[in-house]
Amino acid sequence: MGQIDYIKDIAKYGLENDRESLLKSLNEFIDYYKESKKVNMALQLQSLIKEANRNSGFLTKIGSDHYFNQQAEREVNDLVIDKLKSEYRLENIVIDDDVKSELIHFLKENSSIELLQRHELPVSNKLLLHGPSGCGKTLASYVIAGELNKPMYVVNLGAIVSSKLGETSKNLTKVFKKAAQEDSIIFIDEFDSLGKIRDYNQDHGEMKRVVNTILQLFDYLPQSSIVIAATNQENMIDDALIRRFDVNLKFSLPNKTQIEELIQLTLEKSSFKLSSKAALNRIVKQCDGLSYYSVQKTLINAIKRTLFKQLEDKKVGQNVDVIVWAELIELEKKALKK
Repeated sequence: MGQIDYIKDIAKYGLENDRESLLKSLNEFIDYYKESKKVNMALQLQSLIKEANRNSGFLTKIGSDHYFNQQAEREVNDLVIDKLKSEYRLENIVIDDDVKSELIHFLKENSSIELLQRHELPVSNKLLLHGPSGCGKTLASYVIAGELNKPMYVVNLGAIVSSKLGETSKNLTKVFKKAAQEDSIIFIDEFDSLGKIRDYNQDHGEMKRVVNTILQLFDYLPQSSIVIAATNQENMIDDALIRRFDVNLKFSLPNKTQIEELIQLTLEKSSFKLSSKAALNRIVKQCDGLSYYSVQKTLINAIKRTLFKQLEDKKVGQNVDVIVWAELIELEKKALKK
């Protein structure tokens, strides 16, 4: 089916008030967009469906076979930023070789659960990612979800954390229970805000309660589910929690080789290139000390500005304006120093 066919079906079922067929067509349309690599449009449609479901009292169809009570679904939806399917793969990430090797082993274990269980061996399914901002922790979680073809719940810390006594622990339990039912992945960014060291007296034991809850949730996490936690401040996390993670990976700022690899990977996705090896070497040297995120962000912005400049000058070219890029890199460095 083409795009126009999906639109016709959606309009037809909407006018006929056939909710079940409408949701089915919308989900098929979302899959169509994902296969066409139009992930942003797919996510927007998923968000629209989620919002509509929150405002309704009906049973909602999830996938093709399963139905859940809308009230229970709504409670979990309010605690996560999104439930998503990732298209990212290992070739989409640039990281240290040692970290990549550990990720590959982690993926191998979680793709071989039955084999390990036959030999009564546990599966490593709790992963802690730590290191500076912009160094690939979040992208690594997307890669794991994509490689394992598992849905991933991205936890909304703003909704999870509550001032009400015991409410934060209850919210965490709801998300873990839901993820366990679906053999999915839980991703918790800024994990240090939940798993702080238990040495506070002013919180009346609430932080201790939250950490104890997480410890219990980790202990009873099914082997087929995965929890990934990311933090910039590993030293703020309670030692007992750190010990519960099966794999602990440290992400670092890129070296010159990795900066060059990231630049080449980013350029491959566009119609642009650099004019010479010398220009590449100058840019790589200038990017020293920046995160993967900052390097890629400045390059993408340089490509966009090059494109707009070409349109204004009525010229066509494939070379990135390295002068503009160099200026953006310096601006990024200044912003990071503030």
